[in-house]
Amino acid sequence: MPSLQNANVLVAGATSTIARHTAACLADRGARLYLAARDETAARRIGQDLAVRRGAEVSWGPFEATDYAGHERLLDSATGAMGGLDGLLVAVGMLGDQARAEAEPGHLRDVIEINYGAPASLITAAANCFEKQGHGWIVALSSVAGDRGRPSNYAYGSAKAGLTAFLEGLRGRLHESGVHVLTAKPGPTDTKMTFGMDDPPPLMAEPERVAKRIVWAIEEEKDVCYAPSIWRYIMAAIRLIPTPMFKKLDL
Repeated sequence: MPSLQNANVLVAGATSTIARHTAACLADRGARLYLAARDETAARRIGQDLAVRRGAEVSWGPFEATDYAGHERLLDSATGAMGGLDGLLVAVGMLGDQARAEAEPGHLRDVIEINYGAPASLITAAANCFEKQGHGWIVALSSVAGDRGRPSNYAYGSAKAGLTAFLEGLRGRLHESGVHVLTAKPGPTDTKMTFGMDDPPPLMAEPERVAKRIVWAIEEEKDVCYAPSIWRYIMAAIRLIPTPMFKKLDL
């Protein structure tokens, strides 16, 4: 079981709602944090708040998810700022617009790249680093939307499904190396991504609850974490629906 006390953790996509609350939970466990985000000013504000309210050791820096050449530089920056690197939380993502993805190939590409391609690249760089040092952990935010494709958001869902499969393969590759890989699958969560939806999904969870579940799963070295846990059973039931019936559902 990994100890989070004095662990050096890089949070990529640190200004997302789930990342912000998870960073707070990690700080409460005594972790040092490096907050990386496109909006460095927002990352600084979050870091300063964590330092004042929770006494956390926090540094921050810029991060552009689609700058693939910059992923190893980000790891180097975080390692230098904290004096080492023990964990990576990847909270990069965008919901996108399904109708727009159907009409605009560029938007479809962006949804896939932000939710799968860019996270996979950063995770690969971190995995190679952790494998060499013989320890570390990686957590990436996938989604219950990746468990089965629905007409209302299959662009987003398919990208998250790709990320889930990627993490499963990586977990198999690293399972004897001392590196733990966790796939976090939040259900609908009250975040900036879901704010303003015309038809909010049921069972909307508070981000604090999701964050606590993720940190629990890190400490327990779980492979997959549905957050809240009820989504494990909901999605298990949904996966059992036969395809001829499932395709007719208004989902």
